[in-house]
Amino acid sequence: MADHDLEGFERTTFTHAAVTHEMLRIGSGPAVIVMAEMPGITPRVLQFAERVAGIGCTAVLPVLFGTPGRDPNPGARSTLVAVSYGVSTILRACVSREFVVWATGTTSPVVTWLRALAASEHARCGGPGVGAVGMCFTGGYALAMAVDDRIVAPVLSQPSLPFAITAAQRCTLDISDEDLRAVRHRCAHDGLEVVGLRFKGDRFVPAERFAFLREQLGDAFIGVELDGRHANPKAFMPPHSVLTEHLIDEPGQPTRAALDLVLDFFRTRLLEPRSTPGSPRLGSA
Repeated sequence: MADHDLEGFERTTFTHAAVTHEMLRIGSGPAVIVMAEMPGITPRVLQFAERVAGIGCTAVLPVLFGTPGRDPNPGARSTLVAVSYGVSTILRACVSREFVVWATGTTSPVVTWLRALAASEHARCGGPGVGAVGMCFTGGYALAMAVDDRIVAPVLSQPSLPFAITAAQRCTLDISDEDLRAVRHRCAHDGLEVVGLRFKGDRFVPAERFAFLREQLGDAFIGVELDGRHANPKAFMPPHSVLTEHLIDEPGQPTRAALDLVLDFFRTRLLEPRSTPGSPRLGSA
């Protein structure tokens, strides 16, 4: 896939507490904060944003790392260039003070900025609240953002932090104990639900992490775990990116069913608010 020229996306910036990031925006209606996976806002992340806009929401993509629109796969450039770009982007993020990649029981500082962005977009776009989807490196941010009751539709797609090296890291997510208690309270008392997506066998998103989320959030956690054989075989890396690189966008495909569940989740929570808790469930695949 070629680089995306960002045509159709509005480019702007947002500043909070003296921290400024560029943003891309497309669509109209209630906001969904789309936080990209490593190594940044790829053409397939932009395609996902277009799908979000297509259901009647505003997709808002903060540029937290990488070059927006750049295709990181070797098919677009040489393998050496692609690998060098991916590794350098990850290393820069790992040493940034905005991101916590190893520690357990810690919310990354960038989440404070993301909560402020969500509040600003809610005021701008209206609606009953804001959706949030994090992918890979940013997967857990959607959960930590849900401390704010404006976040009504959080989605964790292959949440990969903290890096799963030790047993403790495998059995947790990058969120502080205080923030987790606040989210758990919302699930128990406010009808908040959280969608999680992963491929079985994904080393970056161990099964213990989803077991932890089920233990902490109970029935409020809608966990979707897909067999790796249903991933797009043309992708560069092993099954990992449910909504983007490993999506097979065809009716009847499990990854397409997962995408449809996420879009229905946004429709239900942002466009068709109901008086009772609940959302569409796909269940484990």
